[in-house]
Amino acid sequence: MRAILIRGLIVAVTVGSILTLINQFERVIAFEPLNWWKMGLSFVVPFCVSVFSALAVKP
Repeated sequence: MRAILIRGLIVAVTVGSILTLINQFERVIAFEPLNWWKMGLSFVVPFCVSVFSALAVKP
């Protein structure tokens, strides 16, 4: 279970960072305030998908 959570965190940080840059690129390069709600979801959703899919195939 611990390995699944660690892998989920790695996926969340990687995919979440990419999604944040894609969705809020203009704000990032202009040093404007980010939309924290969207940014949070960009990290939470990949984590949930990763953990759920790993648990779904676990015997």
